[in-house]
Amino acid sequence: MTTEYDLIVIGAGAIGENVADRAVQGGLSAVLVEAELVGGECSYWACMPSKALLRPGEALRSAQHIEGSKEAVTGELDAQAVLKRRDSFASNWDDSGQVEWVKGAGIDLVRGHATFTGVKEVEVKAADGSVTRLHARHAVTVSTGSVSLLPDIPGLADAQPWTSREATSAKSVPARLVIIGGGVVAAEMATAYASLGSVVTMLSRGKLLAKEEEFAGLMVTESLRALGVDVRVGESATEVRRDDDGIVHTTLPDGTVLESEELLVAAGRLPRTGDLGLEAIGLTPNQWLDTDDTLLVLGDDGKPLDGEWLYATGDVNHRVLLTHQGKYQARACGDVIAARATGQPVSDAPWGRHVATADHEAVPQVTFTDPPVASVGLTAAAAEKAGYRTKVVDYEIGNVAGASVHTDGYTGKARMVVDEDRKVVLGVTFVGPDVQELLTSATMAVVGGIPLDRLWHVVPAYPTISEVWLRLLETYGRDDSA
Repeated sequence: MTTEYDLIVIGAGAIGENVADRAVQGGLSAVLVEAELVGGECSYWACMPSKALLRPGEALRSAQHIEGSKEAVTGELDAQAVLKRRDSFASNWDDSGQVEWVKGAGIDLVRGHATFTGVKEVEVKAADGSVTRLHARHAVTVSTGSVSLLPDIPGLADAQPWTSREATSAKSVPARLVIIGGGVVAAEMATAYASLGSVVTMLSRGKLLAKEEEFAGLMVTESLRALGVDVRVGESATEVRRDDDGIVHTTLPDGTVLESEELLVAAGRLPRTGDLGLEAIGLTPNQWLDTDDTLLVLGDDGKPLDGEWLYATGDVNHRVLLTHQGKYQARACGDVIAARATGQPVSDAPWGRHVATADHEAVPQVTFTDPPVASVGLTAAAAEKAGYRTKVVDYEIGNVAGASVHTDGYTGKARMVVDEDRKVVLGVTFVGPDVQELLTSATMAVVGGIPLDRLWHVVPAYPTISEVWLRLLETYGRDDSA
């Protein structure tokens, strides 16, 4: 028998859950299909466990940087206690709580691996071999996410390296850890494991956090080295071997061999589309699913598939590989599916309810290193490349009174990129302790296109780190008048 729903969502991670929830709120019936844990990557192997690993070290160092509290802090992190706390944030890899939420939201759940068998037709094979056939009256959304990329390095796959999954769910702390990569995952896990006592070596082909402002990557590199991490920029691995004792031998181009208990590969992501049966609906397996701004999947001709029935949200569409941005897409996607199914007006102009406009030039992101990097919108280089006429304003956050109260010897930097023609903010980057709490204000300025002369009337409370906004505007005004 085939069961019918208005909407089928393949992938019950945070993004898929949000698509289904919005569609149900819009009056549709929906079913989630999940082969692993309901709640997905973010809940069990990414956002939540990684930040739980990072927070104790951050809290300890914060206390150690303030006179009066540092004298009270005499010990080191309890690694096992950190891992136990991490386990609680991952719900001990038990998804029963998430399953209850799905049920309470009025969404059905089918466990198993989904494969397309035709237009709006999905077959789900459960672990016991049973098969469920599903038909969508209106739409199918793919929210299957991405997987770690393993570079083509001789011996790497056979050495059973860690990916982000193993790094965030490890049951013990390796004495030595080599990390291949220089992006967000690499930098965050280097911070976490150095804090937990590992001797960490990073091998990065290019500068760390290369997509951020250059100063951000340089400051994080310096801070990692201060934590004891051996950061090797411009370095790579030529061969990897794990011996019979479990020790990983990583060979460098000059013949040097690094020995470690574990090797983490954090060198990019691939779409989880290889085994969905995409060929049955005219798409190519193992490819990212390109979409328009309403999240409709586009075919090779750049147009939505016939019938405009297939959508993709989250990592799998390669727009922005961030959980919060995927959930933003999911809200637009679920709402637009409901609107189209019920004959309601579709608000698909830029910044409308049914589009993911922010994906293009207004994406907020926090890298939870120590210090963290918080950014939104365009970097100075990206803005120039996009053709904007800009002015770049920098300010040392440590000169703000609130920062000096927050942390003794506060070190941080803020950058504001201004569109000189419209006099609005195109991008903001903050690096420094607790700057992540400044990010929503920056995001509002970018998304809202708030004119600089109106931002002057947004008064920051004194003494808080938020006063950096006033200092950025003052610096811009002085530079402008000069």
